[in-house]
Amino acid sequence: MTNENLDFTIDCLGQPAIDSPIVLSKVIDDYVADYAEDGHYVLYDIDVKDDQDSLKTGRLEVAGPREKIYFKPDEVRAAICTCGGLCPGLNDVIRSIVMCLWYRYGVKTIYGIKFGYRGLIEKFNLPMIQLTPQEVDDIHRDGGTILGSSRGYGDHTSEIVDKLDSMGINMLFTIGGDGTQKGALDIAEEAKKRNLELTVVGIPKTIDNDLSFVQKSFGFETAVEKAVDAVAGAHVEAHDAMNGIGIVKVMGRESGYIAAHTALAINDVNYVFIPEVPFDLDGPNGLLAHLESRLQRRNHAVILIAEGAGQDLIDAEGTDASGNKNLGDIGILLKDKIKTHFKTKQQEINLKYIDPSYIIRSAPANAADSIYCARLGTNAAHAAMAGKNGCLVGLVHNRFVHIPIKLSVAKRNKINPDSDLWRSVVEATGQPLLMKN
Repeated sequence: MTNENLDFTIDCLGQPAIDSPIVLSKVIDDYVADYAEDGHYVLYDIDVKDDQDSLKTGRLEVAGPREKIYFKPDEVRAAICTCGGLCPGLNDVIRSIVMCLWYRYGVKTIYGIKFGYRGLIEKFNLPMIQLTPQEVDDIHRDGGTILGSSRGYGDHTSEIVDKLDSMGINMLFTIGGDGTQKGALDIAEEAKKRNLELTVVGIPKTIDNDLSFVQKSFGFETAVEKAVDAVAGAHVEAHDAMNGIGIVKVMGRESGYIAAHTALAINDVNYVFIPEVPFDLDGPNGLLAHLESRLQRRNHAVILIAEGAGQDLIDAEGTDASGNKNLGDIGILLKDKIKTHFKTKQQEINLKYIDPSYIIRSAPANAADSIYCARLGTNAAHAAMAGKNGCLVGLVHNRFVHIPIKLSVAKRNKINPDSDLWRSVVEATGQPLLMKN
């Protein structure tokens, strides 16, 4: 699918005809913030060559509060769920949605769904939480989610819609990644088939930063910041030992964004491995040969690897509850192979292996992510009140926009090995362009 064929049209429950309780401006340069307009777009593709028409590209609808809304605030019954793995910023997003709905629109019925989609399945009999400003006031200071989170059950579409309908919920916010948003899209489509006035708005949460058409997912910057701390420790351990080797494994099932950005942020990494770029362990151009040479020259090395890298070197089968392929532990494999290799060579090494994954996931959001989460949450509330449906709120070219969930989950966002990002990583580490024989 080319950029000229991308359809970023956002579904809406109907024509918004109710005056918004939010009073803003329609006048330029009057020192009062303006409404967002449905006819205002951001071009998706800003790279244009001489032989291309700059207007032949997908247009994304700008997010923000509308002058006219679809729902009467006193008739709104909203619900929020957090699904999948933990991620810095979950509580921040919950708080932001609640505060915006309550104070800006006057919505007083907001439910928190416990443990993801499980909370909408009758057999689990999980109670919902009434969310108020008092309930969420300080939650952004803590990691995790006050609602709890779990994987799976997003495919129980009919049962979920039955539950939402029985409770009179007409606004659902789904905070999660690829699997969560696929479930959200199915819920929106099932509700539409039943002629239910239910709007479903997603907030992209994936620490791997791998949702398509989204500039970055919340929690990503915190993840990089925490990963930098782990690499700093690995570097000290490696540098201050005889033939010291530090290995740090970070999250990144199919996309190596955390590893790539961490390497650039600290500049102490000598080898970075990501899922998008294959590598060999053995042979003249494999990691082990390069590692031998590195130790001879510098007496230490730091290796940073994403969890999804090198899966062709490991046998792993099956999928998890979210439908993700089970991964072999590339960090442990790497550690064992390096130890065996140098033992065979009768060469002393001092190897330290660090896996900070779950420490990173459970951390509170840093300042940058907290700001991002606050704006994602408020823009999600604005979208839902305007009747936008089956969409995500995300950042594209530093503008908040509405993105059809259908497009965002069509494929994973991955690092292009030909891109300037990966080129910068290779330049920063000094590693070979490709470690394949």
